[in-house]
Amino acid sequence: MSTSAALNQKEQYNLNKLHKRLRRNVGEAIADFSMIEEGDRIMVCLSGGKDSYAMLDILQNLQRSAPVNFELIAVNLDQKQPGFPEHILPEYLKALGVEYKIVEENTYGIVKDKIPEGKTTCSLCSRLRRGILYRTATELGATKIALGHHRDDILQTLFLNMFYGGKLKGMPPKLMSDDGKHIVIRPLAYCREKDIERYAEAKAFPIIPCNLCGSQPNLQRQVIKEMLNDWDRRYPGRIETMFSAMQDVVPSHLCDRELFDFGAIQHGMDVIDGGDLAFDREELPLTPAGYTPEESDDLSINVIEVK
Repeated sequence: MSTSAALNQKEQYNLNKLHKRLRRNVGEAIADFSMIEEGDRIMVCLSGGKDSYAMLDILQNLQRSAPVNFELIAVNLDQKQPGFPEHILPEYLKALGVEYKIVEENTYGIVKDKIPEGKTTCSLCSRLRRGILYRTATELGATKIALGHHRDDILQTLFLNMFYGGKLKGMPPKLMSDDGKHIVIRPLAYCREKDIERYAEAKAFPIIPCNLCGSQPNLQRQVIKEMLNDWDRRYPGRIETMFSAMQDVVPSHLCDRELFDFGAIQHGMDVIDGGDLAFDREELPLTPAGYTPEESDDLSINVIEVK
């Protein structure tokens, strides 16, 4: 076997392994949070970025073998940004054979009119998008709205709220929408961003950059993202451990009086959640919680055709 053939074989092996990992991550998130039920009509919000492309791709793959029947309809919001390539998504979705709808709303003009030059546009833009997507979900008879946020987004939101908002609050994999009429799901909740990036490159998704907010420097979320990426490089397993912590909350050992009744603690009661171990020298595992050697596998993939 030639060196080139061996390399291609390795690339294909790594790609298949990556696809299985992402598919497993999505399947586990769907099962853990009961995201999809029999007869669901799921509105897949497609922005033109790597995350939403990957979400649609994997949901289509799962749809073919899922134990329940569900429909997918891809929806893109054309915000009328200058130079937005309007043809890319319709052509891509037609080729896929998936039902889709392009919603045209000039949110770009509204944001530029309301937000002073140099100020962050993300907050207003997000509110406008949400309202339009909720309305569209109602019009399409969608029972679920699927968003492409992944594990890194969830952790970033946790730290944003801690550092800037003074809240221990993240981004849930499933929730009721702001208007109380829709269920929002995040099927990529267990997926790593770097896995999605590799997958998007291998699949050659026609990525559409966001020129409205993505080019703004020094955003708070970007600062948090860089911090977490630095930790991930220097301390393998730390990201996995932090995400595991979000799934193993101990209310009695925090300080929220609404979440736990500290006033009810009396002499003679049973020890709650192990008591006070704050001053003990705890034995920490050599492998961080939630981290497996698979996470550090070299999945180097060049751009190759994926079926």
